Amino acid sequence: MEDANKQKFSDYLSLNNILCNVEAADQETVLCKLLEALNRHYPKLDIKNAGDEVRARESMFSTVIAPGLAVPHARIAGLPFPLVAVASTPNGVSVKNSNDKIVMTVLVLTPQDEPNLHLQILAALSNAFADGNRLEKLVAAADANAFFAALTGNDGEEEMPSYLKAADVMSIPPATLLETDTIGHAIRTFATTKSEELPVLDNAGDLRGVLALTDLLRYSLPKHLLWMENLTPIYQFQPFAEMLKTAEDNKVADVMREEVVTVESDVPAVQLAKLFLVDKVSQLIITRDGKFAGVVELKSFCARLFWE
Repeated sequence: MEDANKQKFSDYLSLNNILCNVEAADQETVLCKLLEALNRHYPKLDIKNAGDEVRARESMFSTVIAPGLAVPHARIAGLPFPLVAVASTPNGVSVKNSNDKIVMTVLVLTPQDEPNLHLQILAALSNAFADGNRLEKLVAAADANAFFAALTGNDGEEEMPSYLKAADVMSIPPATLLETDTIGHAIRTFATTKSEELPVLDNAGDLRGVLALTDLLRYSLPKHLLWMENLTPIYQFQPFAEMLKTAEDNKVADVMREEVVTVESDVPAVQLAKLFLVDKVSQLIITRDGKFAGVVELKSFCARLFWE
C-alpha cells in the first residue's frame, strides 16, 4: 500500500498538488482546479465521479472546519490510496452553507473501505491547518516549496497516531451547565442550543453529571403519574405548569443525573462503539485527566464512520 509508512499529514501531500494564490470566483472553481491537479498526479482518477461524491457530501455537511479553512472530502470506491491537494485563495472565496470567506481549501479523497485511515487523515489535517497563525503563513506562501516549508517548519508537525483516540472524534458541546444554575436557565439553554443532553460542571470545571431533556420530563412528572395507564385527566399539563412556576428557584443539581458514562481522551476510539451498545447511551462524556474535555454523540460518531 502506498500509505504504509505515512506518519504525518504532509506525507500525503505532493508539491505538484499544492496550488498557491489561486484566483477563483467561487469554491466550485477551486474544487475543479484541485481535482485536475490530482488527476495529473493519478490519471486513473475519475474526476467526474470524485467531484460528484464531494459535492454530494457538501450538500449534507459543511466543509468549513475552521475560520477560512474548507475541507471538501469524499470516500471513493476503488481508490487504492488517499489523494490530497490544497489551494490557497488569499482574496477569499464563498462556500455553500457558510458566510465565511475561504482562504484555504484542502481536498481529501480516501478509499471507501478504510474508515480508520479516512478519520486519521482528517484528524491530522485538523491539527496541521486549524491553528490560525500557521494558516496565515500557509496562505501567504508564494509557491509550493514555501507552502511545504511553512507546513513542516520550525514548530514541527504532529505525527499521526497509530490509532484514533476518543479525543480525535469528540466535539465541544455548544454549551455546558453549572450545577448551581437554575432549571429555568437550563431550559433556556436547551431551547437556544437545540441540544438534547448537556454536561453539568462545578465551578472548578470538574464534571458533576449530565442533564437531558428526558430528565426535565421525569422531574416534572411525579412517579405515581408514570404508573397511570391514562394521563388524560391532566390534559392541561398541570405538572409541567407547576414545575415552571419554581424553575427559577430550583437548581440543576436537583435534576441532573450523576451516573455518567465517561471515557478518557486517549482511549482508542473503537472502544466508543462498544460503550454505545453496552451502556445504551446517545452521548459519551470525554475527560482528560479527570477534567471535562468534550462529548461524542452517537449520531456524529456513526456519521464519521459511515458517511461523512
